[in-house]
Amino acid sequence: MLERRLAHLHADDLESASSPGAAVHAADLRQSVFRGLDVMSAARSDDDPPSLREHLDCEARLNPRQPLMDGNRVTLLQNGPATYAAMLDAIERARSHVNLETYIFDDGVVGRHFSSVLQSVARAGVRVTLIYDSIGTLGVPGSFFDALRSAGVRLLEFHPINPAAKNPRLWRINNRDHRKMLIVDGRIAFVGGINISDTYSSVPSARHAPGSNGDVIDAGWRDTHLRIEGPAAAQFQDLFVETWRRHSDEPLDPSGFFPDPIPSSGHARVRAIGSVYDDQKNPIFATLISAIDHAQSHVNLTVAYFAPDRRLLRSLTRAARRGVKVRMVLPCKADSWAIFHLGRSYYGRLLRGGVQVYERQGPVMHSKTASVDGLWSTVGSANLDWRSMLHNNEANAVIVDRAFARQMNRMFEDDIAVSVAFERRRWRRRSWWLRAQEFVSRLMAYFL
Repeated sequence: MLERRLAHLHADDLESASSPGAAVHAADLRQSVFRGLDVMSAARSDDDPPSLREHLDCEARLNPRQPLMDGNRVTLLQNGPATYAAMLDAIERARSHVNLETYIFDDGVVGRHFSSVLQSVARAGVRVTLIYDSIGTLGVPGSFFDALRSAGVRLLEFHPINPAAKNPRLWRINNRDHRKMLIVDGRIAFVGGINISDTYSSVPSARHAPGSNGDVIDAGWRDTHLRIEGPAAAQFQDLFVETWRRHSDEPLDPSGFFPDPIPSSGHARVRAIGSVYDDQKNPIFATLISAIDHAQSHVNLTVAYFAPDRRLLRSLTRAARRGVKVRMVLPCKADSWAIFHLGRSYYGRLLRGGVQVYERQGPVMHSKTASVDGLWSTVGSANLDWRSMLHNNEANAVIVDRAFARQMNRMFEDDIAVSVAFERRRWRRRSWWLRAQEFVSRLMAYFL
């Protein structure tokens, strides 16, 4: 099943998913895309090495609706406290609208703070729209969202767990909205791996709490997010509006969502890439594969949940064998024993192929990032597992910028400094109990 569905990922074009009500305000949406096409020519740099140009051509074919856009300022945000401070500051400064799409929105200290700020700006006249996932908010009381609705916040519960809340024929409990996006006034966008939860309420430290897999789970998970200011914010806005139109019966007026023009705020070239569960092709996955295939010097990956298909394994090992330094940082623990051991079950293949594998010590490592050749980077919500590739809606940002790539590489080296390297010979001597857990997890891989 997985191999058949992922066989389409290297097609030259990506069919756009159809969306009900697409004619509504289509002119506004097309205008944002056309502005991107005007910017794209400026985004092609004569300084780009040939390998990067080849990859960007492939990337453009895979993402025809989302051109690479110049003139953006990208801020790298590490972990929850810094990300929440930046997001809340942007929300409080909003003048027109706030659009938030998140997998988890917990009723904890962090969630209640966000809820209070969202209610406050909504009562002040800012249009606030929230898309939240039904599984991701399982256990959150209805009164939590009722308070937001009473303050004027428009809500969409993505794929409700209760089949009675939706047409039973359209009930898809296995397909989730895993995106973490915030767009403010159409000019600033946030994207990455950080949910709204007390799990991220502190900086990663050595504090431990009992975990479910025999290890420990910590507050202050290690994760990565971005603040993007500039023309590329319109592309994340497109993704948000598309999700609302496809899954809500209520119309959404996008007037003011796409200010024209959006002034240049920096020098980074940025592309938003969104994937949806009912598309046979996954542009996030295909774009990453292309970047690895065109790599010349190094590939740095941080992966929270790892369950690759054969195509990704081949790309990683072939890159290593042609002399590219391929390094992966994975978690030393996870919130699910099954996905943790599923990822470990591929270590032998990676190590034999020359890929350097590390496990970050300390708190749970939840980042989903990649940096290639000191120029191309991506940060987002998509894991390298079956769920992200086949079952979820995801959103990533691609950044082409040397200065930003240097920041990514410094962050990666910081993670390496607190990681344990795996050696092939030692890994072959692991216990039968570890092997048994890996075997069992492989049986459940499609649903993890």
